[in-house]
Amino acid sequence: MSVPLLGQSPPTEAHSQHNLNAIGEILNRKTSVAQILSKTVEGLNHAYELRDSSPEDLIFDLFKMPNRDEASISKLIKVLKSFGLRESDPRLRPMMDKMKSFEDDDDDARNFLLSRDKFKECVHPSMQLISQALRNHLIIPSWGEFCSQIKAIFEKCSDIKDGNVATYIPQLARKDPNIWGLSICTIDGQRVSYGDSKVPFCVQSVSKAFNYAIVSSDLGADFVHSYVGHEPSGRLFNEICLDANGKPHNPLINAGAIIVTSLIRNHLTMADRFDFVLNEYKKLAGGEHIGFNNATLGLREELDLYFQLCSLETTCDTAAVMAATLANGGKKFSYSYFLCFLLLSNIQLFDFHVGGGVCPLTDELCIHPRSCRDVLSLMYSCGMYDFSGKFAFQVGLPAKSGVSGVMIVVVPNVMGIALLAPPLDKMGNSARGVAFCQKLIESFNFHNYDSLLHADSKKHDPRRRIGNRDTELVVFLLFAAKNGDFDVIRR
Repeated sequence: MSVPLLGQSPPTEAHSQHNLNAIGEILNRKTSVAQILSKTVEGLNHAYELRDSSPEDLIFDLFKMPNRDEASISKLIKVLKSFGLRESDPRLRPMMDKMKSFEDDDDDARNFLLSRDKFKECVHPSMQLISQALRNHLIIPSWGEFCSQIKAIFEKCSDIKDGNVATYIPQLARKDPNIWGLSICTIDGQRVSYGDSKVPFCVQSVSKAFNYAIVSSDLGADFVHSYVGHEPSGRLFNEICLDANGKPHNPLINAGAIIVTSLIRNHLTMADRFDFVLNEYKKLAGGEHIGFNNATLGLREELDLYFQLCSLETTCDTAAVMAATLANGGKKFSYSYFLCFLLLSNIQLFDFHVGGGVCPLTDELCIHPRSCRDVLSLMYSCGMYDFSGKFAFQVGLPAKSGVSGVMIVVVPNVMGIALLAPPLDKMGNSARGVAFCQKLIESFNFHNYDSLLHADSKKHDPRRRIGNRDTELVVFLLFAAKNGDFDVIRR
């Protein structure tokens, strides 16, 4: 069916019926809304540029009920969910709070209709995110299709029974080996979870990456690395040894992590230092659940804070947001903005982000961009214990694992992934988590060097919008013609 363009003429009742039918089709489909809304997106873009109506009026017209000057707020929420946005998103909280203020004693605001003025008042505080979603400007445009592929990979990995749970910490030894959870959060706050994503776990060694990022942001990388190195150790993660310069090899092994922890606001009391880090973790997570499990804490006076931080408790849902914060540079420029730059510089970009360390749910800068870059570099080279080199070779993404079976994986400028499966392989990494990452890279071009494959790659790029592929091929053809590369032209 054809979805009418908005912003070209004043809305009519028939026009509104078409809008309602379009939304109904969206809500009944499990695939992405991108194709269904494509013409509406064009209309919204056209109207925004011409400023024929306010953005709030355009959204009202899209969700307007036939033969009534009222719109359904519940349908708007369902469409936002289909793009991967959750009702609990802090950026939508002003809209949700405004809905509650309109709520009757016996009615749920999500189920009754709102007048134009009330609807506009409701959506106005969250208009930036709503318009970004409805114009299909989120980092993963075909969200439903992407989630279907992720779910298929997740279910394939459910059958993996390799590995054993860690036994040297009693609380971990009692973990159910069948636990299997996954959460993803993109840099635009699109989220999906499968399996045991809400089961709490201790972050254990994953805390080392975040602790380093926090300390490096606070004190500067040069100061931190005057005490700890950058190199993979080539030894077991718990071996206490120093490099040729008399320093721990890197911040992601126990020796280096202890040094980094000792630098955390060491002029404060132990309680204040712990509160400082806990608050920083909550910023990284956009205010989501961060707890503390003292049952896994072995008290040794000189290592007290280090063990406390390893014993922080969270879930895959929260850890994915923290990983997405490391992936997110905040300021984003569109593909079209850089098209001329692409033609001149021969660089392949779909979206260009600056820096990193911005929480996607709050837009707060939590980690200094330099520190964010540094921690991702360390995760890439040292984050997976003695499997780090092979993981970088096969998967090509920054990652950090912990003995509780947790893994965080960062796809820079795209998303953060959190995985939980307690059985560990011989290297101390989650067996299912590693397998998931390997299968992920088989399907998607997320490997750090997949961009070098250009048009030869058959992997799927979930960032690509409808129509971008043809534009990209034209760019490749222009480059090939410029360079006299007849092989590329023939392909």
